[in-house]
Amino acid sequence: MGVDPGLANLGIGVVEGDGRRQRHLFHDCLRSDSQTPLADRLLAVHQAVGAALQRFSPDAVALEEQFLRRQADVAFKVGQACGVIELACAQAEVPVYRYGPMQVKSALVGAGRADKAQVIYMVGALLGQRELGTHHAADALALALTHLASCQLAQRTARLGELPSR
Repeated sequence: MGVDPGLANLGIGVVEGDGRRQRHLFHDCLRSDSQTPLADRLLAVHQAVGAALQRFSPDAVALEEQFLRRQADVAFKVGQACGVIELACAQAEVPVYRYGPMQVKSALVGAGRADKAQVIYMVGALLGQRELGTHHAADALALALTHLASCQLAQRTARLGELPSR
C-alpha cells in the first residue's frame, strides 16, 4: 500500500504483485477542508488509512518522504499527517518504508528528474488503469509500485549472494 501524505489531499493506493506483474486493487484521495478543525482532519486521515489497512491487509506501507524546506507551515501539517499514518500502521503491525520523490521517479521512469506526467503515465501503464483520479492517488500507487520494485531488487540481490563463489 502506498500513501501520499497530506491533510488537504491524502492519496492511498493499493497494489499487489511480485515485481514482474502488478495488479491494481484500490486508489482514492481523501480531501479535507482547511476550515475543518485540525484534530478532525487528523482523525479522518487516521481512519482512512486504518480502514485501508484493515480492508487490504498489506504486507507494507510505502510513505512519501517529505522534503518541504521553504514552507514550514505545510511541512508541519504534513508531518502531523505522517504521524497519524504511522500510528495507524503501528496499530495494524504493518511496517512503513519511506521513499523520496527521486527514488519513485527513478524506479518507475528510470530517471530521478522525470516529471509528474511521466510518473503518472507509467503508473497507468503498469497497472492497466486509464483513470487514476487525482495525482495524489497516482502518487500513492507510484509509491506502492516503488516498494514492489525495491522488494524484487532485494530478493534478486539476496539470491545472487547465495550463489557459490568460483
